Amino acid sequence: MPFPAVEPSAQRLLDIARDTLTIEAQAVLAMGERLDERFAEAVRHILACSGRVVVTGMGKSGHVGRKIAATLASTGTPALFVHPAEASHGDLGMITASDVVLAISNSGESEELTAIVPLIKRMGVPLLAMTGRADSTLGRYADVVLDTRVDKEACPHNLAPTASTTAQMAMGDALALALLDARGFKADDFARSHPGGALGRKLLTLVSDVMRPAEQAPRVGLDASLLDMMRAISAGGLGATAIVDSEGIPVGIFTDGDLRRLIERGTDLRTATAAQVMHPSPHTIRPDALAVEAAELMETHRITSVLVVDDHGRLCGALNSHDLMRAKVI
Repeated sequence: MPFPAVEPSAQRLLDIARDTLTIEAQAVLAMGERLDERFAEAVRHILACSGRVVVTGMGKSGHVGRKIAATLASTGTPALFVHPAEASHGDLGMITASDVVLAISNSGESEELTAIVPLIKRMGVPLLAMTGRADSTLGRYADVVLDTRVDKEACPHNLAPTASTTAQMAMGDALALALLDARGFKADDFARSHPGGALGRKLLTLVSDVMRPAEQAPRVGLDASLLDMMRAISAGGLGATAIVDSEGIPVGIFTDGDLRRLIERGTDLRTATAAQVMHPSPHTIRPDALAVEAAELMETHRITSVLVVDDHGRLCGALNSHDLMRAKVI
């Protein structure tokens, strides 16, 4: 395709971009104002469904449909996408009597879609339509019509699906989130369907998964010398050592940064004991806490290490920010 003879100005490009965003935003807002009981009815159909939501659509509506199906599936509503043209050649068998069909078409007259709609109705499957024309073929067959009409496309020729597909996408998100709320779907439920992603790591990784075990957690007693603490810090590779009482309960912590500050102050290090130079009441966390909670604890208190304690308050592990980074929690 030939390049334009005159390169468009930056202002022209920005004007077009702003017009596009304004038109699409107005389309979504107008659609929100039109929402009525039909939306709630559509949600009830899906909640009553013992199978899946089968999403279908042609062209750009099909691309939107794939995204809607993916969003539904990841937020607690089993869903899949069936291409309407492929449905006419065997894939209609993917739809069962226990499913709900969500058909998407701005015009409501896509030939590939209207060809299979009568067959879907014959199966007794609830049909939800997302269309800009309630009086279309799709709209007439549907049990529930979700009105996604727009006054105009953002395309300057009013041809390319732009505002209409944005409206469809937004309506799909509205459905997914209404269903999420109705099902009591929580953040940890979302994480279980995203175990390989960053969110899954944050919501599923426990402190016990990333901490250094008890035998690798550096510790000394209250009467330990500075040399003893330095050896513990070096051996542990944590940049700190716990100070524990006779029962193994952390009562303080000493870091390599504390050592530097003692030297800067000119403290007599030859006679100093752990009890004299430690930070009392160290921050601790339980092994069954989320690793992201340990990260938040470190960030809040501007520390790089946290001691892990068991139900009795005894030291059972330790971790630092490097452990969390290796686990990709932060």
